[in-house]
Amino acid sequence: MGAQKKGGGARVVSDDSEEQSRQRLQAILLADSFTTKFRPVTLERPKVLLPLANVPMIDYTLAWLESAGIEEVFVFCCAHSTQIIDYLETSEWHTHPNLAVRTIESHKSISAGDALRYIYEQQTETSQIQGDFVLVSGDTVSNMPLADLIREHRERKKRDEKAIMTMVIKKSKPSPITHQSRLGTDQLFIAVDPVTKQLLHYEEDKVDHHARGGSVCLDKSLMESNPSVLLYNDMQDCNIDICSPEVLSLFEDNFDYQHLRRHFVKGVLVDDIMGYKIFTHEIGSSYAARVDNFRSYDTVSKDIIQRWTYPYVPDINFGGNRPLKVGRQGIYRACDAVLSRSADVGASSVVGYGTKIGNGDRILNSVIGNGCSIGSNVVIEGSYIWNNVTIEDGCEIRNAIVCDGVRIRAGAVLEPGVVLSFNVVVGRGFVVPAYSKVSLLQQPMKEDSDEELEYADSSSGTADRLSGLSLEMESKASELGPDGAGYIWEVCEGAHDEEWKHSVAPIPEDKLAEIAQAMDDDDMEDESVVPTSGELKSDADSINTDVNDPGDDYSYFEKEVEGTFLRAVEEGIKVELGILEINSLRLSYNMESADCAGAIFYSMMKHAVDNPHSSASELFKNASNIIAKWKGLLGFYVKQTDEQIEVIMKFEEMCQETAKELGPLFAQILHVLYDKDVVQEDAILRWAEEKAGADEADKVYLQQCETFIQWLKDASEEEDEEDD
Repeated sequence: MGAQKKGGGARVVSDDSEEQSRQRLQAILLADSFTTKFRPVTLERPKVLLPLANVPMIDYTLAWLESAGIEEVFVFCCAHSTQIIDYLETSEWHTHPNLAVRTIESHKSISAGDALRYIYEQQTETSQIQGDFVLVSGDTVSNMPLADLIREHRERKKRDEKAIMTMVIKKSKPSPITHQSRLGTDQLFIAVDPVTKQLLHYEEDKVDHHARGGSVCLDKSLMESNPSVLLYNDMQDCNIDICSPEVLSLFEDNFDYQHLRRHFVKGVLVDDIMGYKIFTHEIGSSYAARVDNFRSYDTVSKDIIQRWTYPYVPDINFGGNRPLKVGRQGIYRACDAVLSRSADVGASSVVGYGTKIGNGDRILNSVIGNGCSIGSNVVIEGSYIWNNVTIEDGCEIRNAIVCDGVRIRAGAVLEPGVVLSFNVVVGRGFVVPAYSKVSLLQQPMKEDSDEELEYADSSSGTADRLSGLSLEMESKASELGPDGAGYIWEVCEGAHDEEWKHSVAPIPEDKLAEIAQAMDDDDMEDESVVPTSGELKSDADSINTDVNDPGDDYSYFEKEVEGTFLRAVEEGIKVELGILEINSLRLSYNMESADCAGAIFYSMMKHAVDNPHSSASELFKNASNIIAKWKGLLGFYVKQTDEQIEVIMKFEEMCQETAKELGPLFAQILHVLYDKDVVQEDAILRWAEEKAGADEADKVYLQQCETFIQWLKDASEEEDEEDD
């Protein structure tokens, strides 16, 4: 069954439109990625059925759509359509009370454009897109609410009939080596009208952006028709779109629209005749990401384990999947999993149902599927072991993906970046080289196409049973040792140096150094181009590049912490799990404990102000209750005096700028923090000493606390006298 509905996922109806109120909220889910990035795995199983933290990808997408208020979803199936349809018909989605799941099958569509054209052609009175719809891929994981976004899209459409699509974007997490290091995607450059949020330019940079001095070329006409343009090079395209029905008809009228972004979006942006418009919607603390390659598979899996995707996490029942029990350090374990006492299962790991882990095993930052058997003295780090895998004694597996039914014989080693497809056997003591992709299916001598048209029967295990594809196979013997079974696929010519970009393995140090050096070289100027971030104004007098000010890192971190705290309050998350989530944010943004303390206290006090209150006494009660309930979360990050002083200074800042109604309560709330052992006497007295030399205007809250501070000093002197 779907996860319980959140507040933002209510059914959307228009108060002033009877026609819209009758429309069912609908979505089109593309269950085919139309790429070959997951080969050889997707030769045998569709990507949407591959597991993320032991749950098929499509379940995350369907559960999110259902909880966000979607009532009917059309699942378009092409590659491995039989497997997808069979799965849906035997799952709880088939009889779900809140979400009608309908499948559309086509074996002739080789692109997203073909799929949307086919859907448009198949429209009938009983099965059709009735109005605005959500367009999403079945490999998308999100928890964002859709109600406000759909309402925003519909209201904009009323004002401007040419507004046919709203794209969801999200600020990328700050990273020293660009967004590509996290999801393995191409660098994205977009230009947006800062007032209307209309998309003006969209460019995925497939070449070395740093070689161009960190700049992007824009058409001069863009500035002629827009007084100002906001440029971004730090946005993530979430691949979630709210579309008007005209989108389907545009694909029907333009057969050169194959790819959703490279063809359709760019085509709309340059089409001056029809005048259609695309707008953007930026999300903040919500989660949204697409599993586009093996690196993003690794990233999204880790985000699920670290609970960024709540409520779609391993210990929640959604889509009919059995939930796991979460323990300390974010370790998820099935109730019937058998772990040897000498086994070491480390933080951020998942162990599935019916799995057995032997003596002396070391498992860290890894996902182990259902029905696996792991021998003794095995090391598994940063890897994904799917279902019914057998790993014999003494094996080493680091940053690898191991599919269902694989057998790894004693002493074998998988180097970083290895992908073992279904039922492969690695011979005893064999070392599989880094970045190798291995399958029982032989590799085609020539690349057949850019599209993922895989019609293999997953139970066959041989290339002879491929149907719908005429592949010229290269005849080779098994390359995994005398007792192994499988073929190591060769990397395509020219692509060997790029394997690290899309792998589950960490980025090599030499590549990190190259990227860092390239970023240092980005300071070069070129009059023919404009900077890739900031606001460009038509008078060209100046360029505001404050968008990427380093100080913004803390601002984004603070917003993420606030979102995490509010989710913890709303969902009743335990303090220990809240600490786990904030620790992951701390690592992502490279923050200190004091930064976490300040951001958490800000979130707590803002929540107190936002809660209903009609007087200062009620506001004080709100603040006191929140501190009492969440003192364990805040206290985890204020163990040192400096961290406690940071909380007091953050409180001062809030009272002066964003939450002025807390100002008269400063001394009272500080006393509560002291009573609850969040801040200690030394921190308060040191803060008072530092403030003593400030200007009178900065002593407002110090003066308010004079009685309390004097009481602390007197109590301290009495204790000293007693000690003497």
